[in-house]
Amino acid sequence: MPVKKVVMALAMTSALLLAGCSGTGQEDDSSGSEDLDLTIAVITHSGAGDAFWDVVKSGADQAGSDLGVTVDYSNDADPVRQSELIDNAVSQGVDGIVVSMANPDGVRDSVEAAVGAGIPVITINSGIEQSAAFGAITHVGQSESIAGQAVGQRLNDEGATGKVVCVIHEAGNIGLEERCSSVGETFDGSVENLQVDGTNVADVQDTILSKLQSDPDVGVILTLGGQFGIAAADAQADAGTDAIIGTFDVSEDVLNRITDGDILFAVDQQPYVQGYLGVQLLYLKVRNGNDVGGGQPVLSGPAFVDAENAAAVLEFASNGTR
Repeated sequence: MPVKKVVMALAMTSALLLAGCSGTGQEDDSSGSEDLDLTIAVITHSGAGDAFWDVVKSGADQAGSDLGVTVDYSNDADPVRQSELIDNAVSQGVDGIVVSMANPDGVRDSVEAAVGAGIPVITINSGIEQSAAFGAITHVGQSESIAGQAVGQRLNDEGATGKVVCVIHEAGNIGLEERCSSVGETFDGSVENLQVDGTNVADVQDTILSKLQSDPDVGVILTLGGQFGIAAADAQADAGTDAIIGTFDVSEDVLNRITDGDILFAVDQQPYVQGYLGVQLLYLKVRNGNDVGGGQPVLSGPAFVDAENAAAVLEFASNGTR
């Protein structure tokens, strides 16, 4: 090949190589963007030792790791102290706040103060009805009314009769109360709330056992947290009744009990998704100005887990992500 053609070929090849590097962004980042050093506070109403919130935290931590974001997780079941955690995050100048609102009125001032300070907020799990009014970008979780209505219809489909006893393990948690009231909107029988101390699972089991032994009209025990579903199943075995056991939220133990036939179903609101998306959506807000949700909540549930799909979900629950 003549020298002139060789030189031209080499020049064209070099140009193509440079264009390829620039196109991938690996050699020449033409976007003008730079890495962001972000800190996102995740502040929940979790009490001590609640396995559900361990999964939420795992989701948030994984999102932080995937996105290169620092996640600062804290929790307190007392709305006054939870508000203080929010205020502290604001004073520290975090880049975003993820917050659950089991007692929306109790944390409203702090959430609105965070928004007023220019800190974007995502609500998760509880407070779906108040999220937008408080200034949050969106809410990630399940609609408790939709979930409760679905449970009532599912119990009808299963042929449940008698009374549903809905076990509320957190006093003042409006989300739990809404679940129970919404079951009554679709269930053909009656629904009665049973308040228990969720910090003492043994006491919860004893209270459910006493109810089963004293009230022959109880046809269903519905718990609103996975560990309480286990307690209800044990209480039902001790009482020797035919009451159906259903629960909200899954865990490895709950899934095994479903497989064994002790629990009929669990309602999965995917707590890992709530933690992960809470962090991810704030990252998108700060990084790219995105407001995900379009003014509507991002629903993470409900979905039923029963004998047909429990084994498939169990694979992930054993990893601590379901």
